[in-house]
Amino acid sequence: MTDRLNMMEERYEEINNLLTQPEIISDIKKMTELSKEQRSLEKVVTLYRELKTLEASISDLKEMKKSDDKELAEMAEMELDEALTRIDQLHDEIKVLLLPKDPNDEKNVVVEIRGAVGGDEANIFAGDLFRMYSKYAESKGWKIKVIDAMPSEMGGYTSIEFMVSGEMVYSLLKYESGAHRVQRVPATESKGRIHTSIATVLVMPEATEIDFKLDMNDIRVDTFCSSGPGGQGVNTTYSAVRVTHIPTGMFVACQTYRSQHENKAAALQLLTTRLYDQLVREKEEAEGAERHSLVGRGDRSEKIRTYNYPDNRVTDHRIGLTLNKLDIIIDGKLDLVINELVNEDQKRKLSQDEGVKL
Repeated sequence: MTDRLNMMEERYEEINNLLTQPEIISDIKKMTELSKEQRSLEKVVTLYRELKTLEASISDLKEMKKSDDKELAEMAEMELDEALTRIDQLHDEIKVLLLPKDPNDEKNVVVEIRGAVGGDEANIFAGDLFRMYSKYAESKGWKIKVIDAMPSEMGGYTSIEFMVSGEMVYSLLKYESGAHRVQRVPATESKGRIHTSIATVLVMPEATEIDFKLDMNDIRVDTFCSSGPGGQGVNTTYSAVRVTHIPTGMFVACQTYRSQHENKAAALQLLTTRLYDQLVREKEEAEGAERHSLVGRGDRSEKIRTYNYPDNRVTDHRIGLTLNKLDIIIDGKLDLVINELVNEDQKRKLSQDEGVKL
């Protein structure tokens, strides 16, 4: 493992030198690639250098502990204890950074939320989840762009698909795929009874041309008039678009935008991402790899979280986490849950990699 860290440090220095060369500075694509690689190495190299510095100081501190100068010996002992504690911390931090990376972690995502079980209340809750993710994205400096939405007459959405773009989006939102259950008294309930409803969330890494090349010869494009809730006409032109992938029968419709061109572009983007996500799932199933990860793959029957409004309680069933902070979580403070999922995921991966030594 030390050899690997040394190689990473050497590569980091090599990139630093390359980034000062005129031919690299003038090549925007190469400059971007190297800068991205530099950022991916920077944290582990910084920690490794701190580790080496502390380890080099240990022998000197042990010698100072033997000094006849009592004050110097006490200071050395204190510094030695601090150094040994920090070295242990650095070992743990570096091990986490060296875990195999999900190749999709740095990608933007497409999120789909659907009201599933519970009628109008499920649709209203789908709207609440969209607001929660929007507020969370805002706190992270991410951007949200709605690709398509079907508003519900009573509020919320029958379904909504949106893009979240920014830094390391998939690395955090990938834990959100699955069934989200809500327990509360619906606004439509006249007798004050608590109902249980479900909205489903699917998080897919955005597909690029490198990941998946969509062959337009396999695509059929149909146009139709946009419509709103209850069939109300939104416009009388054929601006809504449905794109179908003929080999699989998978299709996506979009009517969010006023122009046919924008709707077609959004539908193709979503279709490409869906096809890529399907390929990833099929690959995992074909390899038969046992999944120890907490990341869902869009299994809509997998209940991952319950939001209980009467008790102000959120429970994530995958890790047995319960927090009586529903009010702030639903307001976008989702890190309270996601950070715990990330930590547990890392623990599970580390337990499979126990033999690795620094």
